[in-house]
Amino acid sequence: MQLKNRVVAITGAGRGLGRGMAVEIARKGAKIAAIDMNADDLAETARLVKEAGSECQTFVANVAKEEDVVKTFEAIVAGFGAIHGLINNAGITRDGLLVKAKDGEVSTMSLAQWQAVIDVNLTGVFLCGREAAKHMITGKVDEGCIINISSVARYGSFGQSNYSAAKAGVAVLAEVWAKELARYNIRTGAVAPGTINTDMLAAMKPEAREKLVQGVPLKRLGEPVNIAQTAIFILENDYFTGRCIDTDGGLR
Repeated sequence: MQLKNRVVAITGAGRGLGRGMAVEIARKGAKIAAIDMNADDLAETARLVKEAGSECQTFVANVAKEEDVVKTFEAIVAGFGAIHGLINNAGITRDGLLVKAKDGEVSTMSLAQWQAVIDVNLTGVFLCGREAAKHMITGKVDEGCIINISSVARYGSFGQSNYSAAKAGVAVLAEVWAKELARYNIRTGAVAPGTINTDMLAAMKPEAREKLVQGVPLKRLGEPVNIAQTAIFILENDYFTGRCIDTDGGLR
């Protein structure tokens, strides 16, 4: 897919990886539909996208709510005329051990912790992928591409039963959708980032950040641009579909 003048929607585009991907993809000439729950963050992303030389429209929505997602994708198509690409990036964490025993007391990961992450990180991907594919088909676009942002946590991450399960799930969804959507010339893919230098990591104590860095064979954190480069590869490579690319500095 040549990205110039194509419309690419990105969830969780208000900051971090989502913003980084929006800006880099905009530099390739694509128009950006930025989706997030925070209007102020979206406004800054839109400014940066326009600074990069492209058009951006913003949409405030909760990807875990079906009504929000349906209305948002209808609005994207109404605003741009079509949708050609989607990057399912929105995600949250609610970390905790499955069970923890200490001094005779046993605590557990709550159902609320589990459900919150599954709702956003897995169900949100399903909803957005479904709506994007529907509009690609009904809009008769010549080609489409859906990318799910997974994580190296998909292999199993200590203290992240909920997050790991969701990120494994979205990688598999890319495989399933590749088989189902190929007949409509819609490709899919997934990207599994490792430890990336986002706002969340920037707020960590220096010693904690250094410990993370030492665990990466390349001895440095990844940057949002590195994930954007992988997403652009998937969008542009017309013979790529249904696979997940780990972009982790050799972490796993």
